[in-house]
Amino acid sequence: MNPDESQFYRYDNIILTCQDHWNTTGWTVRRKTPEGGVRTCSSSWGSLSSSSSCSCMVGNIYPTDSGVYWCESADGKTSNAVNITITDRLVLLESPGLPVLEGATVTLRCRAETNSSGLRFDFFKDGLAVSINSTGEMIIHSASKSDEGLYKCSIHEGEESLSNWLAVGASRPPPPSSEASSSNSRLICHLVVGTPYLLSTVLLGLIYRDRKRAARTVAERRGSNDVIMEIAV
Repeated sequence: MNPDESQFYRYDNIILTCQDHWNTTGWTVRRKTPEGGVRTCSSSWGSLSSSSSCSCMVGNIYPTDSGVYWCESADGKTSNAVNITITDRLVLLESPGLPVLEGATVTLRCRAETNSSGLRFDFFKDGLAVSINSTGEMIIHSASKSDEGLYKCSIHEGEESLSNWLAVGASRPPPPSSEASSSNSRLICHLVVGTPYLLSTVLLGLIYRDRKRAARTVAERRGSNDVIMEIAV
């Protein structure tokens, strides 16, 4: 689901879009309200802006629009859920609403509703100050599990934002290299080509051994019969 953010200002206009990775039709944006109910876009809030990509436009959002949002298809597939908070504070923390991958670069932004020129911003993790700057950005290079936590920001010694939880998930395994794929292909090819030859060689050896054994047995029997005939005479 886009956008991958968790905080918005009151009266903002946002568009929630379902990204279809399964080529499934009939996507719907759903929302779980603070009271625990589930509502569908255009039933009592928002409006569908595109039936093909299933985009739900919500205008003049208000704190009561806060809640958990997700996409759901007609056959029951669901996207990751995003916990969206609508704030009426002067300061807002822009951070990913979905888990980020280990090793990724993550940028947290502190936004002031008023003119932010000349301001200094403080960033906090789990209640402890971790960065002070005038850019309003905090960059986490090569995110790891140790970066997971509850973040917030503030205008220096002033108004604070609401807190956001930053989750860090396991990184995706790298795809196999072309050399490894080529080696696997060669191994499979050798097995496919070599196995029939090996089997035929073994079979021929067994046949030759059985024939030789049978010939020896016949010869022994003939020799025994000759001896018996000579004794009888």
